[in-house]
Amino acid sequence: MKIGIISDTHDHIPNLKKALDLFRLQGVRTILHAGDLCSPFMVPPFEGFGLHAVFGNNDGDHYRILQKMDDVDGTHHGEFCSLVIDGRRIAMYHGTQPEITDALVKCGTYDLVISGHTHEAVTRKEAETQFVNPGSAHGFDGKATVALFDTQTQKIEIMEL
Repeated sequence: MKIGIISDTHDHIPNLKKALDLFRLQGVRTILHAGDLCSPFMVPPFEGFGLHAVFGNNDGDHYRILQKMDDVDGTHHGEFCSLVIDGRRIAMYHGTQPEITDALVKCGTYDLVISGHTHEAVTRKEAETQFVNPGSAHGFDGKATVALFDTQTQKIEIMEL
């Protein structure tokens, strides 16, 4: 199963549409958003995907974001998400405190740890845990990127929009 990973969309609808089109082409049915949607109007385009999200430091109207998540049958996990998808243990946190992200990677509990916040696409592996920051989907400060995670091969691919 391929999972789409996105972060830091920052109200950039055109790049969100590009990302969702790319995910559709790749056969993605589940998307993990690592925070900074920013506004509630960013949620409806995710309709039809299994969406899981966490809050980032720039997410404004939490109440209405949560309402919109309900409208698209998405799941919002607050500031931290721990879930199992296709047998893979996944943690997601926006990454505002790098020490928390590093602790999640080093604890050995998860197969995959996801964060955003820095707007820099990064992948690395520490022991049996993989880490990915998909970069920023908005692309204001460089190139716009997202990531794909294949639960079978555990391969992570950073893709430019």
